[in-house]
Amino acid sequence: MLELRAVESGYGETRVLHGVDLSVRPGSVHALLGRNGVGKSTTLKTVIGHLPVAAGAITLAGDGIANLPSHTIARRGIAYVPETRDVFASLSVRENLVLAGRLAGAAPAWTLERVVEFFPNLAARLGNAGHALSGGEQQMLAIGRALMADPAILVLDEPTEGLAPIIIQQIFERLLQLKAEGMTILLVEQNLNFALGLADEISLMSRGRIVWRGEPSALRADDDAHATWLGV
Repeated sequence: MLELRAVESGYGETRVLHGVDLSVRPGSVHALLGRNGVGKSTTLKTVIGHLPVAAGAITLAGDGIANLPSHTIARRGIAYVPETRDVFASLSVRENLVLAGRLAGAAPAWTLERVVEFFPNLAARLGNAGHALSGGEQQMLAIGRALMADPAILVLDEPTEGLAPIIIQQIFERLLQLKAEGMTILLVEQNLNFALGLADEISLMSRGRIVWRGEPSALRADDDAHATWLGV
């Protein structure tokens, strides 16, 4: 589905990614983990076109997308939920969702009604402005807005950041449902238990490179990987 080969990227003259190889299979959840500052969010921003690819290749379903405009990449089927959520604060929940729906095709799988059914917390908030929502409601709106674009792959950056445990559990259950329905997901997450419970495959990153790959069960059993790449 999504392939990165020897990707290099960064900010201006500062190179952050140094030959990243990453493969996300169709219908799978792939978690990209590592300490803060190793290049995880930079990887996502490079995939979605917010940062330029200095070297290497990115393909989606076999088609090259490196250095395409971000709006073109979105229309190709990649929906991004940033760590900052970035809901439109002055627009209502309904307007946020309907606006994102313009990226979908003629017969989208995700409609306003389906998103509200998927996230019942939003049902009573459709007329509320984005800034009036709680952090958990904003995260649900951000994910719902991404789904309204009817994506082929959902890219999530730290979806549990700053949320209460009960909301984290709700987000986990919704993402688990998406996984069961065959949604392809690329996830960056600091909550290790959340990531291991959701992912089919794990890649660990350090200093802008992938340093470990495997299944969640293998990572749980690999004390050296925990200590070397995930320990504080």
